[in-house]
Amino acid sequence: MDTRYPQGGGLTAERQQFREELRLEAAERFARGEASSVTAKDLRVSVRSVQRWRRMWDGGGPRALRSQGPASLPRLSPRQFAQLEAELAKGPTAHGWEDQRWTLSRVKTVIGRRFHPTYTIQGVRKLLVRNGWSRQVPARRAMERDDEAVRVGQGGAALRGRLAAVSGAWLVFEDEAGFSMTPPQARTWSQRGRTPGVRVRGRSRRRVSIAALTCYKPGHRSRLIYRPCRDDGPRDGRKSFSWHDYQDLLIAAHQQLGGPIVLVRDNLNVHKAADLREFAASRDWLTIYYLPPHAPDLNPVEGIWSLLRRGWLSNVTFSTPERLVRRTRRGLRHIQYRSDLMDGCLAETGLTVRPA
Repeated sequence: MDTRYPQGGGLTAERQQFREELRLEAAERFARGEASSVTAKDLRVSVRSVQRWRRMWDGGGPRALRSQGPASLPRLSPRQFAQLEAELAKGPTAHGWEDQRWTLSRVKTVIGRRFHPTYTIQGVRKLLVRNGWSRQVPARRAMERDDEAVRVGQGGAALRGRLAAVSGAWLVFEDEAGFSMTPPQARTWSQRGRTPGVRVRGRSRRRVSIAALTCYKPGHRSRLIYRPCRDDGPRDGRKSFSWHDYQDLLIAAHQQLGGPIVLVRDNLNVHKAADLREFAASRDWLTIYYLPPHAPDLNPVEGIWSLLRRGWLSNVTFSTPERLVRRTRRGLRHIQYRSDLMDGCLAETGLTVRPA
């Protein structure tokens, strides 16, 4: 652990004393006429540092090499910053702002209201960075989300408890996503001042829907099974998978995996169709559980969609629906051969698969 820069900047008191002792020892070597390169090697510091110390020693003697103490003391004590963190954890809306965005000027306002010291914008930035804060993109969370249910599920305790009696089954996560002929945007290099462009179909409503299963079992290679569904029908027709499609997908997955399936899926209406529930009840190899409402971050298939959008589909000009389907299949086939990618998607959810 590096103790030179605790919490983002500055030296500890012990480190300041250590550096002062190095400089005073170097001063003794300067008085003996020792070369800078030899001093740097013996003290295990850079030659530039020794040369800088020698210039200071030439101008003021050993007194110039003594520590001057910290450049400045923080205006907020650790206890006060802990109180500030508690205020910031309440969110901007609790302090009178309409959106949920913390800016440096808003944090400065909260500091002034709560503790009354005067901070500059750069001072606020240094204060936050020093205490482990950074500027980040927030994750979206649905207002209807049950955080307590998600917390229990994310730890894996509830899910593992239900699956403890299932022996030798595949743990399968299912999800569906749609991809249109308008590609997702990704960062690309371009000449400064000239925004790059991607040509897309202006009026194409055609898209492809993908239903995918990520399959995990201790001691076995992770599997990915998927089925595409093109939206080429009438405008008022069904644009996604029906319960018949999900039934056929599960039958095919059972045949490929060769063992019982514990299926974990979200609360989409078609997933709870009466006919599909009757199908599941009549199959002893199929057990279905549902994720907490509005918690897509617990489904590893969401990571598969993210890999597709950020990799194979980003900034691609799709001239025909067939090319969109081919490109999507190519990306999914690549992921099928990379079990580490599927394992990474599961690890991102916080869930674990262990032997019963």
